[in-house]
Amino acid sequence: MKKICFVIQRYGKEVNGGAETLCRDLAERMVGRYDVDVLTTKAVDYMTWKNEYTADVEQINGVNVLRFSVSRQRIIKVFNGINKIFMMGLLPRFLENRWIIEQGPCVPALIDYIKEHKDDYDAFVFVTYLYYPIVKGVPEVSDKSVVLPLAHDEPFLRMKVFDPVFLSPRAFLFETEEERDLVYNKYKNEHIPYKLGGAGVEVPDHVNGDDFKKKYGLDNYIIYAGRIDDGKNCKELFEFFLKYKKSHADDLKLVLIGKPVIEIPDSPDIVPLGFVSEQDKFNGMAGAKLLVLPSKFESLSIVVLESFSLGRPVLVNGECEVLKGHCDKCGGGLYYVDYEGFELGLDALLGDDALRDEMGAKGKAYVAERFNWGVICDNLSELVELVSSRKEV
Repeated sequence: MKKICFVIQRYGKEVNGGAETLCRDLAERMVGRYDVDVLTTKAVDYMTWKNEYTADVEQINGVNVLRFSVSRQRIIKVFNGINKIFMMGLLPRFLENRWIIEQGPCVPALIDYIKEHKDDYDAFVFVTYLYYPIVKGVPEVSDKSVVLPLAHDEPFLRMKVFDPVFLSPRAFLFETEEERDLVYNKYKNEHIPYKLGGAGVEVPDHVNGDDFKKKYGLDNYIIYAGRIDDGKNCKELFEFFLKYKKSHADDLKLVLIGKPVIEIPDSPDIVPLGFVSEQDKFNGMAGAKLLVLPSKFESLSIVVLESFSLGRPVLVNGECEVLKGHCDKCGGGLYYVDYEGFELGLDALLGDDALRDEMGAKGKAYVAERFNWGVICDNLSELVELVSSRKEV
């Protein structure tokens, strides 16, 4: 049986994050097809990269997980300082490597392992372009590498330090056509073969929106699910929603599910629930009028696909090509680029039950056809076989 290796900055049941969850799902579903290892760190918290796991090796659902100690924790003030210089367009090229080190997780022992054991694996699967293990790891095994960049149109793609991640791998597994087009247009690397991946969407067998409403004392609400921070454009969501409420005197609430990283406005119309169980999350989405996602930077968005799977429409930021693309391709939601569009979208969806049901049905069909694990795993396996064969394309 061929042996493959996933490389990811964090991995484990305690780890929350879209890229990390995707990596776990793929790794566990590759068991049986391949002998599967994961190379990762001992960190749980992406803000500090503090070593929290103690074991060097762990078995999780048939996957052999090798953990390496992070050599230096992230100093938030230092990273924010160098990142601010970059965002101002003033960071010299020679300091981009310093940015990667401060971004972290700085784990040279993991890179040493790749160098020493690259002949032990038939393929390396690197997940998400933005972090030290991928930036330093891909060049060491470029001819054996499949990269899932999880790229979206964000300022960090300006950095030359990421060029090897996009110019040297053997193959790509892209989440969406929009991600593929973004990468190919920017790097002119159309010669590197690809397949479409994404994530299969699974919802519990029994989902009941009324259970959520009774448990939390809610009725008429829209929902946001995910990390509550600036990177997800949540401040704008709060601003737009509170402005909307000033001109719409009804009982509509904005329910927030997820970890708050920024301050949430103190308003009776905004209901932060923090982390909830998976069952409560799905029940909450099923009971909502719609899911709202203000993020400008998404490479896929599992929560949008989950909302579609539950037959619920979405209202998303049209500045994100991926989110806009989901809506355009299936008709499962609306998008906005300013407050006026946000207001019009909410009015249209909240005021028409039949429209919400129609859009929800279209979204559900779209996910069932495009985002199922069988197709995604077959596509990844095809790339692993290509990489391990060393054949020219």
